Amino acid sequence: MWMVRPAKPDDLKSILALAGGMGPRLSSTLPRKDEALAARIEQSVRAFQGTTDAGESPRFLFVLEDTDTGAVRGVAGIDSRAGHGQPFYNYRKDALIHASHELGVSRRVEVLYPSHALTDHTLLCTFTIDPALQGTDAFELLSRARMMFIASHRHLFTDHTVVEIQGVQTESGEVPFWDSLGRHFFDMDFETADQHSGALSKTFIAELMPSNPIYVTLLSQDAQTALGQAHEKTRPTYELLQREGFRAGDYVDIFDAGPVLEARTDSLKTIVSSLTGTLHGSTSEEGEQCLVCGGTQMQFRCTLAPIAETLKGEVKVPVRTWHCLGLDAGDPVQVSPC
Repeated sequence: MWMVRPAKPDDLKSILALAGGMGPRLSSTLPRKDEALAARIEQSVRAFQGTTDAGESPRFLFVLEDTDTGAVRGVAGIDSRAGHGQPFYNYRKDALIHASHELGVSRRVEVLYPSHALTDHTLLCTFTIDPALQGTDAFELLSRARMMFIASHRHLFTDHTVVEIQGVQTESGEVPFWDSLGRHFFDMDFETADQHSGALSKTFIAELMPSNPIYVTLLSQDAQTALGQAHEKTRPTYELLQREGFRAGDYVDIFDAGPVLEARTDSLKTIVSSLTGTLHGSTSEEGEQCLVCGGTQMQFRCTLAPIAETLKGEVKVPVRTWHCLGLDAGDPVQVSPC
């Protein structure tokens, strides 16, 4: 069976292996070095335990585990507040009208404004999975388990949720938007800047990024084409999030111009369709395939299982699912149809 649970310090090597084997990065918040990742996992453990340091917003990290082998095959996260205490930078797409009454000329020009308006919104982040599992039930479970956690811990999260999607990057590692804009101000390659953004203070972005609007027409043609476009390898993730209810808005990533998706938290498909019931065992493997989760803090578990519900609000699951969740009869669970 597949199970999503909180990341533990023992998962360090497995998560590092996932991060190192992905080729072009699909996350800007997953450190690739032992010490930084260990600190990120410890921060997540504190968040699940409810012992987050004063002034620190909770950051949750989940792993996808194959319960038959114990292998960790994916990792995903939620920042309860984007920026976690610092500005969360993006570019906001807008337009200016340049006109001359004397010449009878009027032209609409696209511009990008530096912005941190999405700071403190809930952020889905750090989605990395074994490529062999893309498009499978495990892929959907890892992504949607985060929404199940939000549904069952709603008070921890905001009314607006966002997620950054990686932008266009060539097979040779070139990032058109970065090469046309960011490189001139940051004097470093894309990978280095992205690593700094994920692991260090965001102060360097405010210090080095141009504070004036960026005229899109002054960028290279490749950079203009890449604006708001997703990396082809993120397409399955993008489409899954769209089915969840996320839509591209007016913001793009500050480094690669990938789209920033937005949604009202309470309108997300998984949250809208989730129901609470009490857990009971069943000898039958029949029923509607659903996500089912239970447990609090570090005991949170989410899996896929055939569910039979009764008029009494009982959620009947196969015994193996019961064991996977680590719960007892009568314990509360949350369920959502696949």
